Amino acid sequence: MDMTKTDLADLKRAKKLLENPGLAAKMSAALGAPIEKSVALLPKAVQSGIHKASEAAMMKALDVAVKSLGDDTKKPAQSRLHKIAAATSGAVGGAFGLMALTVELPVSTTIMLRSIADIAKSEGENIHYIDTKLACLTVFALGSGKSEKDNAAESGYFAARAAMSGAVSEASKFLAEKGLSKTGAPALIRLVSLISSRFGIVVTEKAAAQAVPIIGAAAGALVNTIFIGHFQDMARGHFIVRRLEKIYGAEPVRLAYRNL
Repeated sequence: MDMTKTDLADLKRAKKLLENPGLAAKMSAALGAPIEKSVALLPKAVQSGIHKASEAAMMKALDVAVKSLGDDTKKPAQSRLHKIAAATSGAVGGAFGLMALTVELPVSTTIMLRSIADIAKSEGENIHYIDTKLACLTVFALGSGKSEKDNAAESGYFAARAAMSGAVSEASKFLAEKGLSKTGAPALIRLVSLISSRFGIVVTEKAAAQAVPIIGAAAGALVNTIFIGHFQDMARGHFIVRRLEKIYGAEPVRLAYRNL
């Protein structure tokens, strides 16, 4: 089946959102500071703490995704309100510095997950389905660009999806059978580990931006606004692709995406 002009335009929009530019570039442009250099200057202990905080935030997000996403499916998308809420939590983080990250990150991650679910619904997804809930969760792994372990022949987006496909399938099967009764189950731990390893890269860039000595709390609010906006873009692109895959099939959409 040939893709319609409208659907092809949607796919082109999705690719633009998913592939360009990265979070560090967005923050560097907004703050007028080279975030990549700031990341390199973060102490190893701080970077280790960031990755632990990222994994804890993903465990919290998994709990929220399985237990409560879908409770408000009749409400319209609230992307702007979610940005305001994220900016508020970022202002707190900015005021207290990196020490506040372990407190602020689970809050902002949950806010972002709610926003991602809103976007999923607007693209026709049923947020009550386990498959959709996990698709929302995996958006957090899509914002870091390509990993060294990814297939070099694929785009960053499809490489990330392929890298997680086995873990997503195992987690989906486990949750369908047993729910979230055992959060320490290997299938869930593996998925959370894969997502948090990628999410941690982006969180490190966020932390480096918040460490730039400029405007304190105001900078924290700005950083979190860019942070949630980045993942809203990832979510919009991801769920456009999923919508088109349901119409045309996964392989034709992947090929069309690659050829754009």
